[in-house]
Amino acid sequence: MEFEGKESLLMITKVERFEPQPFTVLGWNVSDIETEIKALYEQGVDFERYDAFDQDKLGVWVAPSKAKIAWFKDPDGNLLSLTEMPK
Repeated sequence: MEFEGKESLLMITKVERFEPQPFTVLGWNVSDIETEIKALYEQGVDFERYDAFDQDKLGVWVAPSKAKIAWFKDPDGNLLSLTEMPK
């Protein structure tokens, strides 16, 4: 299925059996990751922590590209992310 938005296309694939994947399945670019994390945290969203990444107190990892990334899971266990691209 495809859904056309104002400036983007969302493609969805129906699967016979659901199993959360260990990688990010959906992510959003945001202009201020700290503000978005705090707003989601107030709604009860917990952010993931990974031993392999040096994350700050909010769970943000700064990639070699200087992009700031944080991960969280939806109620079904899908891994989602927020990314603030370097300015």
